Amino acid sequence: MSVFERDEYMARVSKTKASMAEKGIDVLIVTDPANMNYLSGYDGWSFYVHQCLVVAQDHDEPVWIGRAQDANGAYVTAFLDHANVVGYPDHYVQSTERHPMDFVADFLKQRGWDKGTVGSEQDNYYYTAACQASLEKGLPNASFVDTTALVNWVRVVKSEREIGYMRDAARIMEKVMRLAVNRIEPGMKQSALAAEIFRAEVVGTDGYGGGYPGILPPLMPTGDASNAPHLTWTDKEFVAGEGTIYELGTTRHQYHCPMARTVYLGKAPTVVSDTAKVVVEGLNAALDFAKPGVTAEQIEEAWRGVISKHGLEKESRIGYSIGVNYPPDWGEHTISLRPKDKTVMQPGMTMHCIPSLWIQNWGIEISESFRITETGSEVFCDFPRQLFEKD
Repeated sequence: MSVFERDEYMARVSKTKASMAEKGIDVLIVTDPANMNYLSGYDGWSFYVHQCLVVAQDHDEPVWIGRAQDANGAYVTAFLDHANVVGYPDHYVQSTERHPMDFVADFLKQRGWDKGTVGSEQDNYYYTAACQASLEKGLPNASFVDTTALVNWVRVVKSEREIGYMRDAARIMEKVMRLAVNRIEPGMKQSALAAEIFRAEVVGTDGYGGGYPGILPPLMPTGDASNAPHLTWTDKEFVAGEGTIYELGTTRHQYHCPMARTVYLGKAPTVVSDTAKVVVEGLNAALDFAKPGVTAEQIEEAWRGVISKHGLEKESRIGYSIGVNYPPDWGEHTISLRPKDKTVMQPGMTMHCIPSLWIQNWGIEISESFRITETGSEVFCDFPRQLFEKD
């Protein structure tokens, strides 16, 4: 049931091993579920307990290690040989007497992988201080290095199949955002609209369904709260004369296409509509500038050059790399469109450019997901790039 061919997974594993070799790493312990998916195809909501993928230089396939009851999920979704799926007993789960990484350490000793350099993703959402302490205690003859984002950087250039899934997600996004813009009205409960958005994200298109985005709830701050980008809905009603920001995500096989738009119920104040035009102008400048050979910071400079002419400024980044991911985020934690990020754009890189502004008690968000092509950039979604005003 894997969504890519074995050859593609093994090519990813080979690239990962090459990156490991450059850093002198013998064994890599991967705990980020997006990285586990990328290297094996494993796709399950089991990341609330400890699990990992072990990549060893002297072993062909990675080895999945997780809760025993989730091993069947690995059999179903991962490309791995069943011998490379290992489940730990349930008495390791949320125990005060033992830790799942004790099991992992014992497994590495059994395989003879306990004496070299071991890499672990020490700064991600799914790896705790207790994980590291358990491994260091169980593997006294190993030396440890932090390999946070090693696999993430392998992921930044997408294959044609990966880009195809992101295009699929874009078709879903077009339907979802159209619904969000069309359905909002004064007197409608925010929670009711959130439910419709959720449903549309999952129903997908006539040809295929959608999944769950890395940022699971729709972000939809409204009114005075629209100057805060990461708020969800309440059970209050939408109000005439107020703006609402949507930052939504859709997926196909966990490959994302996020997009943001802003809707105003009624005629927006001139300062709001004028600012929206500047945001669109700056976004267009960034997208037009994006191409192979330029750097992430230069794309941000194209945006900043536009808004500065209008007396506006933005301190936070305007975008980031995207692809396959799981909650709580859809960003890849690699490239950022901001000053001092000198990452050179390459064909196949995929980004979410979200140059938003939050001013006093209101905000504007208008964004696009795009890929770097051989000669420029391609925006994934076909959707009006504007502030929507609804009378």
